[in-house]
Amino acid sequence: MTGSTDTGFFTARSLVTTAVCAAAALALAGCGGGKKQTGAVMAPSQVTTIGVNSYLWRASLDSLSFMPLLQSDSAGGVIITDWYINPKNPGERVKVSVMILDKDLRADALKVTAVREVAQGGGWAPAPVQAATVQKLEDIILTRARDLRRNSMGG
Repeated sequence: MTGSTDTGFFTARSLVTTAVCAAAALALAGCGGGKKQTGAVMAPSQVTTIGVNSYLWRASLDSLSFMPLLQSDSAGGVIITDWYINPKNPGERVKVSVMILDKDLRADALKVTAVREVAQGGGWAPAPVQAATVQKLEDIILTRARDLRRNSMGG
């Protein structure tokens, strides 16, 4: 053994190699294992990265797309528009709020409110909103949400 520096079973090189391999094994041991997740298949409305029903959210945004948005919060399910003035009736303006209250696609998971003002004396004065207007907007959003769901299911 001419020129050999081996002094036995544990050389400096083998100790370092063993330590590196042990550290790598410990690091890899923490990565795997665990229990396999076996859950029920989720409904398409539940597979979402937002906090509310994705169909109602998309349908609400689509239905209000002609109005300028003031605030939209997908986690909380709130959409608030800015004042919208219809070019055909410049003497009134409307502001709409939509709240999505649930992750399920149901009629009671949607709440729409509207505020209306009319031009009066160089300013804007509050005016009543017909109940049918809010109901019609809710119906439009729900119909659009059902269509989106139907299309996503392939039918």
